[in-house]
Amino acid sequence: MSFVSILLGGAVIGVGYWQWRRSRDRQRRHFIATYRFPERLRLKLTETYPQLDPQQQEKVLQGLREYFQLCQMAKRRVLAMPSQAVDVAWHEFILYTRQYGEFCRKGLGRFLHHTPSDVMPSAKVASEGIRRAWRLACIREGIRPDAPTRLPLLFALDAELGIADGFHYRLDCGAHPGSYRNGDAYCASHMGCGSGCASGCGGDASSSSDSSCGSGCGGGGD
Repeated sequence: MSFVSILLGGAVIGVGYWQWRRSRDRQRRHFIATYRFPERLRLKLTETYPQLDPQQQEKVLQGLREYFQLCQMAKRRVLAMPSQAVDVAWHEFILYTRQYGEFCRKGLGRFLHHTPSDVMPSAKVASEGIRRAWRLACIREGIRPDAPTRLPLLFALDAELGIADGFHYRLDCGAHPGSYRNGDAYCASHMGCGSGCASGCGGDASSSSDSSCGSGCGGGGD
C-alpha cells in the first residue's frame, strides 16, 4: 500500500469519526432537551422555595436542563453551577440514582459528579469552572462573553426569582469589580476576560472578602 493511500485512508477515517461524533452530540443534546425530570424535583423546589409558582419552578428545571447542555459542551472539564435554585434541583435528581445514572449515560456519555468547591484540586480550578460556565452559557444564548448586553439564564435566574440564598449577578459593576454582600450582586461583566468574583469560583481570592460565586459545585471532572 502506498503512502498516499495510507494518508487518504486515514483522512476518510478521520472525517467519518468527526461526523459520528457530531451526530452523537446532536442526539445527546436532543435527549437532554426532551428529558422529563422526576416530579419529585418540583416537590423539592416547593419545600425549599414555597414562594415559587409552577411556572417559576419550570424555569428552574429549564435552568437545570441548560446546565446539563453546558456540561455536554464542556465534556470532562469542570463547570461551576451559577444558580443556587438549580443546584437544589440537581441535588434532588442525583438521589434518583438509577434514573440519574441512565440520564448521564444517554445525555453526557459519563456519570456527572457533583463536586463541592472545598474538595476541588485548587481555587484556580474552581475559578476556571465559573468562567467556563459563563463563556459557554453566553455562546448558547448568542451573547458576547466579553461584552454582554444581558445575563444568560443560569446567571439571571436566582435574582429574577428572588432566591434569598441565591447567587445574584450584575451585568456591569463599573468601578467596583469585587463581590458584595447583603443582597448585592456578583459582577458578571468581567467573566469573559477575568471574573470579578472571589476565591470559590471566580477571580483573585485576594480581591474580595467574600469566598464564593455560584454554588461552588462543579460537574464535568470525573
